[in-house]
Amino acid sequence: MGQKAHPIGNRLGIIRGWDSNWFGGNHYADKLVEDEKIRKYLSARINKGGVSKIVIERTLKRITVTIHTARPGIVIGKGGAEVDKIKEELKKLTKKEVQINIFEIKRPELDAQLVAEGIAKQLEARISFRRAMKTTIASTMRMGAEGIKVMTSGRLGGAEMARSEQYKEGRIPLHTFRADIDYALAEALTTYGKIGVKVWICKGEVYGKRDLSPNIGGTSSASGKGGGRPEGAAGFGDRRGGNERGGERGGERRNDRKPGGGGGDRRGGPGAGGPNRGGGNRPGGPGQGGGNRGGGSRPGGSR
Repeated sequence: MGQKAHPIGNRLGIIRGWDSNWFGGNHYADKLVEDEKIRKYLSARINKGGVSKIVIERTLKRITVTIHTARPGIVIGKGGAEVDKIKEELKKLTKKEVQINIFEIKRPELDAQLVAEGIAKQLEARISFRRAMKTTIASTMRMGAEGIKVMTSGRLGGAEMARSEQYKEGRIPLHTFRADIDYALAEALTTYGKIGVKVWICKGEVYGKRDLSPNIGGTSSASGKGGGRPEGAAGFGDRRGGNERGGERGGERRNDRKPGGGGGDRRGGPGAGGPNRGGGNRPGGPGQGGGNRGGGSRPGGSR
């Protein structure tokens, strides 16, 4: 129990390539630490740029950094000014020649990292966690994913006791190596503590030999499903279903209570008359006349 493999690490060398491409040699540890520094720095520096992953490749004297982003405009800046700034900052950090490439993600709804960060941002903005998860699932399935699973853990909704909840739709075959499953973890820093968000997205299956170079296959197109909302997704994210149902019930109740605009039967009797409190039959007999308090015949005779 609990010995779960990381979905991406599990597929390395089969259908996924590495995010760092270089030969370590004698200085493997230094290069690894440097990679981590570059990734941390860039994700903090362009935190609103929709950065999905950062691929690092090295030659003898140069580091090539490829930034996969959903918003290339923010990363590039006006006339490429922002990229030049980042390049200079990375030169200072690594003391090596740095080249930056920018790779646009065409469909951010199919990228697990961006989806997880989107949910985390919604949780920080105090949106209900169930609503955030369900709207995200609906939009991802609409874009043509084969399946998605979303899991949030922590003090959900500010509850005293931490718990985890998950929703899924479609298929996520974690044990199938040829299934192209994208996985990511993001954290929402809420006022009552951290909430973790995990996302698994299945984009279809890969047949034959795949090119494992890191910039290919990162944004693999989904398995040919058209747009269109999937079956059963109508209820996700929008409250229309609930309101319609409530409206029907409310309408029925209101109509039952006052049939025909006359007085309702207040104590079981057939109220035929009075506008104000219904011509109910008081203990004396059938009340036929209208009146203020029901035109019933009292024991002594009719008014």
